[in-house]
Amino acid sequence: MKPILLFVALIFASTVFAQQDKSKRPSPPASVKETLKNGAIISVDYSQPSLKGRTIGKDVEPMTGQVWRAGANEATIFEVSKDVKVDGKPLPAGKYALFILPEEKEWTVIFNKKWDRWGTTYDQYKDQDFLKVKVKPEKAGSSAEKLTYTIDKDGKVALLWGDLKVHFKVE
Repeated sequence: MKPILLFVALIFASTVFAQQDKSKRPSPPASVKETLKNGAIISVDYSQPSLKGRTIGKDVEPMTGQVWRAGANEATIFEVSKDVKVDGKPLPAGKYALFILPEEKEWTVIFNKKWDRWGTTYDQYKDQDFLKVKVKPEKAGSSAEKLTYTIDKDGKVALLWGDLKVHFKVE
């Protein structure tokens, strides 16, 4: 009887560990971090979905008119080490959940104060939106199979996925 209990315990432990190992997810965790010229440190922590032959806006998010978690799994986290301006609007130092509302001609980037949550719970906490900025989506120079964020030293934060590019400026 004891070997059976040991076997069950090992199976249970390995299952729990596998569930905690986020790198094994279909959309694994990714992050990018940069120190700007003004000394502010910006980081984006997100889960990185892949297109896998799907079409953005048809088979996979973002969908026009629907708030998107700007990644997969948990909410995408945007963090700044000191007070900054995003496209000229003030954003205090701290962590924020990053969401995007794609519309036909322009998109809204949303910084929400409730950052520690599952990514599809936007409506539940939309009253905690702190900042919204409008951006224009563009065609990227090359196609990105995996969702990728970049940050340059001048504060340009860009989301790249498929032939899509969306960016905003942090100063």
